[in-house]
Amino acid sequence: MFVKICGVTNEEDALLAVAMGADAIGFVLAPSPRQVAIGAARDIARRLPADVITVGVFCDALPQRVVDLVYQAGLRAAQLNGHETSEDVAFVAEKVPLVIKAFTANAVVTADVSGYRADAILVDAPAPGPGKVFDWRLAERMPRSHRLILGGGLDPGNVADAIQRLRPWGVDVSAGVETGSRKDPRKVRAFILEARAALPEDTEPAADGPYDWQEEW
Repeated sequence: MFVKICGVTNEEDALLAVAMGADAIGFVLAPSPRQVAIGAARDIARRLPADVITVGVFCDALPQRVVDLVYQAGLRAAQLNGHETSEDVAFVAEKVPLVIKAFTANAVVTADVSGYRADAILVDAPAPGPGKVFDWRLAERMPRSHRLILGGGLDPGNVADAIQRLRPWGVDVSAGVETGSRKDPRKVRAFILEARAALPEDTEPAADGPYDWQEEW
């Protein structure tokens, strides 16, 4: 189970998440309470182990701008959270090793996700924000042409239920492992343990896509 801890704003929280077993760390490089400067993201990313995937999170940025910032910060992936077209995603995918395209749960039902050249599709709540859990039946209706990363209101108390129901390739969390504005060590640890224990290893969803992070990083 791929686990991404997103909205990291400082080195201490990044190192904490990695120590607890996170596979990926997300830095918000778009307007948000958790937005970090490109220089800060670069400095934190440099301190992380080589096998951790560092992800820049963008929203409706120009594709070339996304590529430029990913390289400036020394990141390994881009997550596109806005209204990016399939052409925008393809442009970024040509130049960035791993691309995650995010959709809200409402939009993913009607979007032709198979037309997006992304390595994974992240499904979030229709109104993203702390504790915003969406109707998981919406994600069940998404065509499985891509790896599914589940987000949207996950926390240590509900992540196992979500995984057992939807069997995603990965999970993404930000506010659900925070106390105040910082990542909470107990919540991060509990979230990762619950996520990893939710599916026996021999029943994890197949990694049916162009990118295998376990082999390549």
